[in-house]
Amino acid sequence: QVRLVESGGGLVQAGGSLRLSCAASRSIFSINAMGWYRQAPGKQRELVAVFSNGGSTNYADSVKGRFTISRDNAKNTVYLQMNSLKPEDTAVYYCHCNYYGYEYWGQGTQVTVSS
Repeated sequence: QVRLVESGGGLVQAGGSLRLSCAASRSIFSINAMGWYRQAPGKQRELVAVFSNGGSTNYADSVKGRFTISRDNAKNTVYLQMNSLKPEDTAVYYCHCNYYGYEYWGQGTQVTVSS
């Protein structure tokens, strides 16, 4: 079992930056797929940025060039650096991982970008 705890959300003006953190309750070295999703009001949850099996990264087209996912295995933490934020980035951001075929989600952290 894996517990994921997000932090770092908040209110920021358009053009600003935030860094989200996702702390896992166990070593992420052995977790193949881990990353970030988001859900805006009235919309479906969507992929933002993830580490896939083998360590490659995938980004949503809407965030490429602005967001960067990274990980610190020693701290069991995955980060999402978000730059040049836009009002359409407003959403609840969730950390997710797939561990031995089981899906785990964090509780989510709100990101609000004002225009």
